Formats: sequence, structure tokens, C-alpha cells
Amino acid sequence: MKHIFFKVITCALFLFCVLPLAAKKPIKALLITGQNNHYWQGSYPLLTELMENSGYFTVDVAQSPAHGESMDQFILDFTPYDLVVLDYNGDAWPETTNQNFLNFVKKGGGVVVYHAADNAFPNWKEYNEIIALGGWEGRNEKSGPWVYWKDGGLVKDYSPGAGGSHGERYPYTMTCRNTSHPITKGLPTEWMHFTDELYDRMRGPGNIKTLLYTASSDATKGGSGREEPLMFTVDFGKGRIFHTMLGHVGPNNDHAAVECVGFQVTFLRGCEWAATGKVTQKIPDNFPTATQTSTQKIK
Repeated sequence: MKHIFFKVITCALFLFCVLPLAAKKPIKALLITGQNNHYWQGSYPLLTELMENSGYFTVDVAQSPAHGESMDQFILDFTPYDLVVLDYNGDAWPETTNQNFLNFVKKGGGVVVYHAADNAFPNWKEYNEIIALGGWEGRNEKSGPWVYWKDGGLVKDYSPGAGGSHGERYPYTMTCRNTSHPITKGLPTEWMHFTDELYDRMRGPGNIKTLLYTASSDATKGGSGREEPLMFTVDFGKGRIFHTMLGHVGPNNDHAAVECVGFQVTFLRGCEWAATGKVTQKIPDNFPTATQTSTQKIK
């Protein structure tokens, strides 16, 4: 399978029809995909459509070779972009791409870590500092502590054990832990996220800058029984990173999680903030509440 690089340049009205007109110069974003333990063939078109339909972004998609094929030609130039969206969990990138990516972030580039992208590259020190928390792929106490919310603050637990798990999928309450951050400002303190995986027992450096949302991982549904950090920001060099663990996509139209209005709004606000340091998007009237989920198709 050859390395494919293509551009999606449709800029339509945002599907909610409630956002202000986008800036004259849209934010240029690069979305990296092509390998994942999740259904990347479904996730990247949905994310691309969501971003472009908002009117705030133009999106290029960099699709890697298939798992096990040579990655030697997967050399990416990040300099044209304001934002990199990671929808990738697979084979190591070439060292040139690694260094180009680190230079992009260190110099102030924005990054969005989406869902299973925090499973990637367990042995790449700088990448794990960029994502702050990761799971699976052999992560354990050597990767850093478990990090979770307890008694009003984040706890770093250095006990031995595997990093990364989740129970069954179900709707759960997102609880805001910082209401003044540009991404969360004006959003409900609590809102119901639609049926999704709830990542728990995540491990890593734990260098979270601003914790935005947590959710309770229900032990009766196979979860950790802890209040888990699911959305936060990270600083790396001059770069801004927005990490969201929400948004499971599987085959056969299994993408209800990304049809959650709460996911869509926080994802887009996180993208804008990572790229610019600001959020100018309005909050739609159909945003979920503390007791009611809200969904809307992307396409």
C-alpha cells in the first residue's frame, strides 16, 4: 500500500448552524492516520468532515503505509500547518518525521491527541511527554504512575500494574474541573456524554497542564472505580496540546460516540485552542445537559 497524501478542501457551514463566521484565513491542519487498533478508516473521514464543516479549518490527511510495510518514505513536513491531529497508533515513524514533529511542537505548533493516539509509541519519551498519559502497548509502572482524580485533586499512583483499560461502553457524566479555560468556558459543569469507551488506569509522565474533564469509571461495568482524567491540556516547549480520550469509532457505522454533540463541540474548541490559544466558537443550543445526552450526525 503506497503512502497516500490528499487534501480535503470543502468548507461548508458548520452542521450546528450556530457558529459565527470563521476567520477569513482558516486554520491549516494535518490529520495523521493510516494505522490504529481502532477503525481509522471510519474515524478520519468523520473528523475531517467535522473540522471542515465548522468553517474554521482546512484539513490535509497524511495516511501511513499499512502495518508491517516500509515506513521509510513516510516523511512529513509540518511547517505549513498550525495544527496536527493525531489519529494514529501503529508502526514507528521514520526518525526524520519524529524530529520534524518534535520541532513543530517545540516551536509552538498545536497538537490534538484523539482517543487511541494515546496508545501509540510507548517507548518514545518525548511523545509520552506530549500526551502526558497513555495506555496499552506494554505500558506499566516503568511508563510512569497511574493518574486519577480523588479528594479534589490529581493523584499519582506508582503501584505496579498495566497501563490502560476500559469496561463496557455506556453513557457517562463528564465533570468539568476547570471552568475558566477557553475550551470549557461557558460549557455546563456536568454533561452526559453518549455511549463511548471510558479509558481508565492510564499511565505516563502525568505532566498535565490543565485538567478539563473527568468521568467516573463504573466498577460494575468493568471500570476502575476511579474518577479518570479524560480531557486535558499539556505544554511541550512552546506548543499547546489538547488531549481527548473520547470518540470511539468502529466498523459497521459504530460511531455513536463522535455523534455526541459534547464530543464534537469540545473537539473543535480544543482544535482551535491548540492552534491559536483562543476559542471563538459559540456553544450550540443542543449541547448535552447533566441529565440528557445529545447527538447529531456529522454527515
